[in-house]
Amino acid sequence: MTFISVLSILGLLVATAAAQQPKPCVSPPLMTGGVSVMTANGSVMSTGLISYDAIGQRVRVRATGVIGSQNFIMDQLMLFNKKVYYEVDWTNMSCTKKALDTTFIPMRVPLDAKLMGQVVLGSSSSWGMGVLVNTWYGALPGNGQYSSVFTEIGCIPVTITAFTPASGWTTVSTFNWVLGSTNPLDFIPPVFCATAALEVSDKPDTMFTALESLAKKTKREE
Repeated sequence: MTFISVLSILGLLVATAAAQQPKPCVSPPLMTGGVSVMTANGSVMSTGLISYDAIGQRVRVRATGVIGSQNFIMDQLMLFNKKVYYEVDWTNMSCTKKALDTTFIPMRVPLDAKLMGQVVLGSSSSWGMGVLVNTWYGALPGNGQYSSVFTEIGCIPVTITAFTPASGWTTVSTFNWVLGSTNPLDFIPPVFCATAALEVSDKPDTMFTALESLAKKTKREE
């Protein structure tokens, strides 16, 4: 075998390895699943259901949670395309309407994300015992940082952990995803929300600060 042949084979091996390197991906645009959130540096914890629509830039979260020693029920509808979100109180059949930052964060791995590694959650000893996932990390505006875990096949989000000096640590874990929208009515505000007036605020909430806003409201009512 000539020296040139050896170099050609090595070149093919390098190209094959590069082609197998995980690349940033985009999650399916319509999904429904379970979600657990820990935010406000661990003082707020909740678990429930999430409906996600990247096409219409809409998110609905229904959850129960704990703030300190107090339980709460949350139903939030975020309409990024309309710059508002609703906090629905089914007990009193009332609705709070607040300003929402229009920066919609789709479920995806950002193009500038760096690969931390690829592992199998569970076991790779037999088919069906594990899931191949990729862990990514990167920077957030405001001197923040994040890490995220997505499945290699399907680009399904598993966990996202974010930190900013202003909001502290937030961890979001998702599970039981179903592709598609199981109920299109999830993205339509209840009838009694039609009369809700927009609350004036100095700065619109983001997807991460909306839950923290609810936490502050609950603490004021204690």
